[in-house]
Amino acid sequence: MNRRKRLTFWGADENDDSLPRAVMDGRKTVTAETLAEYYKPYGEYGDGGYAPGDIIEVYDLRQRLRCIIKATKVYTIEFGDIPEEVWRGETFSSARKFCECHIRCMPHVDLHDHFKLVTLHFELVEIIARDVTC
Repeated sequence: MNRRKRLTFWGADENDDSLPRAVMDGRKTVTAETLAEYYKPYGEYGDGGYAPGDIIEVYDLRQRLRCIIKATKVYTIEFGDIPEEVWRGETFSSARKFCECHIRCMPHVDLHDHFKLVTLHFELVEIIARDVTC
């Protein structure tokens, strides 16, 4: 690969940039994906398979580069046992809130207690575009 890896944070619609903003504000330091999907690419702006040490470009849903992050840790968890560093890093006030949101955001997935998620932990390297319009 001759370019940095890419990641897109999802939102309610193409104008929802709340997750890239949370990363740039230093509040969001973790993201989670199903084990089945984590290692798969998901288009031009989502490579998947991120590993510790990767330098990753973060895009919003309108395919605008917003910031650069560095992957620090990647590990598997079970949906019924969300570690505090994961729910806090995902900006939730509790494991219960993390679970409720992921159930809403992944209605097509049976998120039972032993369901596997992969967590990507990261640190902000550089802000590219904090405020964007159109």
